[in-house]
Amino acid sequence: MKALWAPWRMEYIVSRKGKDCILCVGPAMQNDRDNLVLYRGRKVFVMMNKYPYNNGHLMVVPYAHESSLTGLDDETRLELINTVSRAVECLGIFHPEGFNIGLNLGKAGGAGIEEHVHIHIVPRWVGDTNFMTVSGETRVIPEHILDTYDKLCPVFNQS
Repeated sequence: MKALWAPWRMEYIVSRKGKDCILCVGPAMQNDRDNLVLYRGRKVFVMMNKYPYNNGHLMVVPYAHESSLTGLDDETRLELINTVSRAVECLGIFHPEGFNIGLNLGKAGGAGIEEHVHIHIVPRWVGDTNFMTVSGETRVIPEHILDTYDKLCPVFNQS
């Protein structure tokens, strides 16, 4: 069996977690840039992952605080998947060569925030995992997260 090491994730794992759900609290605040919220729909929103696996790592999140897809109404589920599709289109400005798109449901399923369902979208490029990650235990993110935000926000919010 091979092991996949992701030591850069330790910052999130050991960080102090508040009692409040971060996927509820952040979007409730008004400063979208500080909270990395790129887009607000009727039932869902898009935010950047503060601890990304790759440049442009996004999450599509329902406003409803539910732990599963079955806890969401049909309208929310439809907007959720349509917004995932829109997010993939918007990430096209970075010319990714592929995507990882997925849900981690429940603690055993790898959910870091298991009480609030959300879909991850990670753009991928050939060679984006290299010796730095493997031997240097360092993830190379080529751009500051707020610079990425400033590029994506207008794309998400154009009419």
